[in-house]
Amino acid sequence: MEGFLKTIKGISRFFNAIAGISLTFLMLLTIADVILRGFKRPVPGTYEVVALAGAVVIGFSMPLTSWLRAHIFVDFLILKFSQKVRDIFNIGTRCLVILLFFLIGWNMIKYAMDLQKSGEVSLTLQMPFYPVAYGVGVCCFVQCLVLVCDIVKIFGGKYDE
Repeated sequence: MEGFLKTIKGISRFFNAIAGISLTFLMLLTIADVILRGFKRPVPGTYEVVALAGAVVIGFSMPLTSWLRAHIFVDFLILKFSQKVRDIFNIGTRCLVILLFFLIGWNMIKYAMDLQKSGEVSLTLQMPFYPVAYGVGVCCFVQCLVLVCDIVKIFGGKYDE
């Protein structure tokens, strides 16, 4: 199981690196656009590139954020219960969220296939939307694996470490 956990953590870190590169590109593009607007030479298509890069940032950072439990969660209520009750609650919520992200990922892949078939592109730069939709769909499936890892860690007694 350790190998499985390390593999999923490695994939999550790789995806997070992609999100970081996308965020850096997004910031540099926005800065360049603001500066060039001062010279009446804005970067064409900045709005659509920023929107697509934002989707990449959010989707690709999700698995590692979940792995590190760096997201916001409210647990003051379940902390009043015993460890066994907390574990049952955590396993139950992880199972529900696995189902949710599986459905989101499945529908994102279907949506990406529809976008690819229709050839839908952005207005200004004519960039296709489907690669981002595929990427976010894959990230949802990786998120499912991260949640499976959470369940494995709960059963191993290492979730709260």
